[in-house]
Amino acid sequence: MGYRKDNFKRIREEYATKALDAQREADVRRAELYAAIPAVRELDTRLSSFGLRILRASLDGGDTARAIAELRQENEKLLAERAELLRRGGYPADYSEPHYECDKCRDSGYVGINMCSCMRRRLVEAGMESSGLGVLMRTQSFENFSLDYYRKKPEEYARMEQTFRLLRSYAENFAFEKGRPEPQSLLFLGGTGLGKTHLSTAIAREVIERGYDVFYNSAVGMISDFEFRRFGNSLAHTDGDRTERYTECDLLIIDDLGTEVINQFTISCLYHVLNTRLNLRLPTIISTNLTLAELRKTYNDRITSRLTGEFLVLPFVGTDIRRQKLM
Repeated sequence: MGYRKDNFKRIREEYATKALDAQREADVRRAELYAAIPAVRELDTRLSSFGLRILRASLDGGDTARAIAELRQENEKLLAERAELLRRGGYPADYSEPHYECDKCRDSGYVGINMCSCMRRRLVEAGMESSGLGVLMRTQSFENFSLDYYRKKPEEYARMEQTFRLLRSYAENFAFEKGRPEPQSLLFLGGTGLGKTHLSTAIAREVIERGYDVFYNSAVGMISDFEFRRFGNSLAHTDGDRTERYTECDLLIIDDLGTEVINQFTISCLYHVLNTRLNLRLPTIISTNLTLAELRKTYNDRITSRLTGEFLVLPFVGTDIRRQKLM
C-alpha cells in the first residue's frame, strides 16, 4: 500500500523532465556565455581536466598529498579567474550552472536512496487532487474543527469530544504494517450539519500526508461510476472507468449513503464494494443521515450485517452547525 501508482508514475516523469530541462537551459546559457566571453570556454576546458589529473597524481607515487594540494590550489585560482570574467561581463557566478527547483535532490526526487521532501510534498498534493476532496481539504481539517457548536448540551459535547479525539487518533496512527491490526472501518450516523463530512475530510488529509491513497465520493457519485462502467452513461460527470479505485485504494470514504436510488443494481454495487474491501482488509468510512433502523429497512441483511458487525458505529449528535452559523 502507499501512494497511488499512477500519481507516483506521473510525478517521477515530471521530475525526470524537470532535471533534463534544467540541464538543457544550462547548456543554452553556457553557449551564450562562451560566445560572449570566449576565455571562459578555455577555462572550463582546463577545469574539467582536474578530476583526471588528481587521479593520475594519486597513482603515480611520490608525494601524492603535496601533488593533490597543488592541483587544488591551481583549481581554486582558475575558478576565481572564471568568476572575475563573469563579473566583468555582467553575468552572475552561477549563470552556466543548472538552476534546479530543489537544490537538495537536484530535481531527481531522491537524495541518495531516500525520497526527497520536495517529491514527497508533490505526491501529497497529487493525492489530495485525486482523492475527490481537493477543494474541501483547503478549508476543513482537525485544526479548524470547533467543538463549541456542541456546548449547549453537556452530554452532546462529551460525546462529540470523545468522537473527535478518537478520529484524530485514528488518522494520526493510520498504518498498514506487519504485526499491527488493520485500520478499522467506520460508520458515521447523524443528521445533516453535524460535522461528518468535515471530520471525514480531516481524516483524509492526514492519511494522504502519511503517504496513503484515499478516495472520496458520495454514494450517488459511486453508483454513477458503476453505471458508467456497465451502461456507458452517467448522471454525473466522470473521467472514464474509476470503479477500481473503490476496491483498491487504501482508504475509501463514501458520503451520504442512502441518498442514492435504491434498486437491485445499486445494492449489488454497494455490496460488491463493501465485501471486497472487507475481504482485502481495507478500511472504509461511510457517513449517512439514516438511523440504524432506517439502514436495516433500506438495505438487505447482507449489507446491514456488514455495516453493523464490521464497522465501528459512531453517532454524531447536536444541532445543525450550518444553521447555527446562519443564526
